[in-house]
Amino acid sequence: MPRFHCPADLAPGAEIDLPPGAARHVQVLRLQPGDGITLFHGGQNAGDPGGEFDATVLKMGRSDVRVLVGAHHAIDREAPRAVHLLAGITANERMDWLVEKATELGVASITPLVAERSVLKLKGERADKKIAHWQAVAVAACEQCGRNRVPLVHPAIDLAGWLRTPGQGQGHGLTSPETQDTPQRLLLSLRPGTVSLREATGGEGAQRPVLFLSGPEGGLSPVEEDLALQHGFAPVTLGPRVLRAETAPLAALAALTL
Repeated sequence: MPRFHCPADLAPGAEIDLPPGAARHVQVLRLQPGDGITLFHGGQNAGDPGGEFDATVLKMGRSDVRVLVGAHHAIDREAPRAVHLLAGITANERMDWLVEKATELGVASITPLVAERSVLKLKGERADKKIAHWQAVAVAACEQCGRNRVPLVHPAIDLAGWLRTPGQGQGHGLTSPETQDTPQRLLLSLRPGTVSLREATGGEGAQRPVLFLSGPEGGLSPVEEDLALQHGFAPVTLGPRVLRAETAPLAALAALTL
């Protein structure tokens, strides 16, 4: 059954108009009155009931679609461990791919990192448009993969700026509501003295959240790595092979969430 993100208030028996993006998708699929769909709110607001709702198409207009919200199902497909990515912005469409696949793998949030070696530098209106685009990529990935919580894509920021953000010492607002633990900070690094990701997280328990920092093409600079280490990040390795900037955080996510 087609799934659509719908940030409107959802309750059994309510008749609502789908948001424009979902309405266009329903029309592209050529659904008709009486056809069933699934709606989910996304989990980013305190009032979200979570899970997903059955819904039935009532009316197809030229640009609007009205539906009847049906039964609620308390379905949670989230990973047992919350993993937050602080990921160096990669070039071209690679960042889109990273956001999409990270969402499918269960990432809890993504902070695009404007690193010293990032090819793509974002500021102002261009940055706002990119963040909105990546958030839409995450929504579409949730619709496809069955997640009912949309990971938040935070505004792009450099590492020093992120470390100055109020509350970052308590996890930058990333404290897990399930465990109230601050995330374990891990830094993907090629420098000597790293330990394996498995070794670094093996004694922490499956529920403690993780903040995973990785760089863009070429990795983080020595200055950035030193700064991360000074603020509690532990250096880890994913093995003897050098993975691409968009592959490495996904490999870590798979190891931590599947």
